[in-house]
Amino acid sequence: MENLETGLEKSSSLISRFSYDKLVEWGIDKDIAAYVNVFVLLAVLVFLVYVLQYIVRRGLKMVFRKIASTTRLKFFDYLLKNRFPHFLALIAPFSLVKNAVPIVFDDFQHLIKPADVLLEIYMVFMIISIIMAIIRSGADVLRERPAFHAKPMESYLSVIRMIFYLFGAVAIFSTITGKSPAAFFAAMGAASAILLLMFKDTIMGFVASIQVTTNDMVRIGDWITMPKYGADGDVEEINLTTVKVRNFDKTITTIPTYTLIADSFQNWRGMHESGGRRIKRSIIIKQSSIHFIKDDELPRFQKIQGIRDYIDERAAEIKKHNETIDADRSLALNGRNFTNFGLYRKYVDWYLRNHPGINQGMLLMVRQLAPTENGMPLEIYGFTNTTKWIEYEPIMADIFDHLIAAVPYFDLNVFELESGSDVFGIKFANELEVKSGNR
Repeated sequence: MENLETGLEKSSSLISRFSYDKLVEWGIDKDIAAYVNVFVLLAVLVFLVYVLQYIVRRGLKMVFRKIASTTRLKFFDYLLKNRFPHFLALIAPFSLVKNAVPIVFDDFQHLIKPADVLLEIYMVFMIISIIMAIIRSGADVLRERPAFHAKPMESYLSVIRMIFYLFGAVAIFSTITGKSPAAFFAAMGAASAILLLMFKDTIMGFVASIQVTTNDMVRIGDWITMPKYGADGDVEEINLTTVKVRNFDKTITTIPTYTLIADSFQNWRGMHESGGRRIKRSIIIKQSSIHFIKDDELPRFQKIQGIRDYIDERAAEIKKHNETIDADRSLALNGRNFTNFGLYRKYVDWYLRNHPGINQGMLLMVRQLAPTENGMPLEIYGFTNTTKWIEYEPIMADIFDHLIAAVPYFDLNVFELESGSDVFGIKFANELEVKSGNR
């Protein structure tokens, strides 16, 4: 082994000496010839490195393209996409430069050691680049599988990249200082306060990314709402420090990853998975239009097919009850009676339970809310049988179109604020009455 090293040193000296002697023969001063010799050898080395890398890279690309075209594995296609042949081709030029350093700096022996250190640092980055190209290609393959569509692969890659960079930093530190990795971690401990301040967002994002992934709080494609940051849309990307959300107005909001565990947000994934989207909307009825139904009015309401059976059954119960307590039917207030609002509420319930767009397997109710200064709210609470927004809106509109149009059939009025035309109409009617002598 020692003989081999001695032989290489002699051959290196011979090449450098041959080049130096040629420069002196061509009339270059001996003192200047040493410097010119270095630049000439460097130029030759750069040219050889470029040619060698070009040949090796082209050869590797041809090999990988051939493999990718003859196999069904997408992994090789992604290796090409992530420039794996390019990084792998750097090994040959690196070996050439490593062996050429003693030749180039034969007359400047003090530069050989720094050059070797720089080459070792370069080797660390080269190895990390090769490994990361393989890992990225594997991640691209996993992205195509349905089980990984919603997984934050960028976040995982960022974590892996940080781990490799940490190992790389340790290796570079050991190369430069000549000390063991333990000394590196000791130095890191002494500067921990400064490092924590410098990399606060990265560290918090790293921890948050793990928690978000482990607890399955957010996935790619989830619809989330975070008013504090103006986010209301689908999650497009989750990485180590940020979460990218495409809002429904096609703008993009970027949220720090750690805010997903520090602040509250709403994830609509549960709604999508349930198979139903909630309807929670009220029709406000004018309270002055609510009244008891007289016996002679009941046949008119019995013509409404949706509540005919209910009226027949309920009428028998009311009649029996009133006879039991001997209610004075000359006054509608005495005993039990139908109200137009009660019949309308029952009709709404029947209509919803027979509507094809309503999910009958989920909670459905029609409830009367507390009266307000605007009227009596009748709330419809239920779920559609679709979660798609473009299908949900027509279903809800169809329901309320019908229910609002049905209000007058029960002698009820929907409350609405008076507009300018309404006020003008009332004023005009009053003026006509005054002119005609009716007032």
